[in-house]
Amino acid sequence: MPKQPRPEAVALRIELLDVVPLVWRRVLVPNNWTLATLHHYLQWVMGWTDSHAHEFEIGAALVAPDWWIAEAESEEEASRYRDERRVSVAAVAAELGPRGECEYRYDMGDGWVHRIVIEPVRPSACSDATRPICLAGENACPPEDVGGPHAYGEFLRILADRRHEQYDELARWVGGVFDPKGFDLNRINRDWKATKRRSG
Repeated sequence: MPKQPRPEAVALRIELLDVVPLVWRRVLVPNNWTLATLHHYLQWVMGWTDSHAHEFEIGAALVAPDWWIAEAESEEEASRYRDERRVSVAAVAAELGPRGECEYRYDMGDGWVHRIVIEPVRPSACSDATRPICLAGENACPPEDVGGPHAYGEFLRILADRRHEQYDELARWVGGVFDPKGFDLNRINRDWKATKRRSG
């Protein structure tokens, strides 16, 4: 039986569009991952909780979980979709090429759109291509169910003004404290490894 080729690292920059301050991450992921696996990792590094639907738009194709595809309203719409368990990161990187871009959408009600850019891989950055790593990033992910980019801007404006009539209500809703600049690179990588050890 032929040996499987060794996985290679793919570098991705992920930006959450239409929010200020800009929320972004730079990651290395194995190219033998499916987009289903990539989705779970994106949720982790961005700070989402995987509570809503998601899909990728890659060229003319939409890539999504099978249950989301099943909800497509027409055969023509469904024909654009591919099952994310059957699309690899390697295939997407080959299709898009260096500096190629695609979109990752999360929570269609709130309308979060992420731009994913394929970046060059620096040899010094990838000591182990079988494991993902977050290399850099800035700023905290918005809270789940805050209402989308516009509502998030309003949320930050209210939390910055303790005299605002809605301040106490939103502070309770978010759990007391929210730092829009909060981002802990070491914690993201450390806790991901711990989670994988427990689940493995």
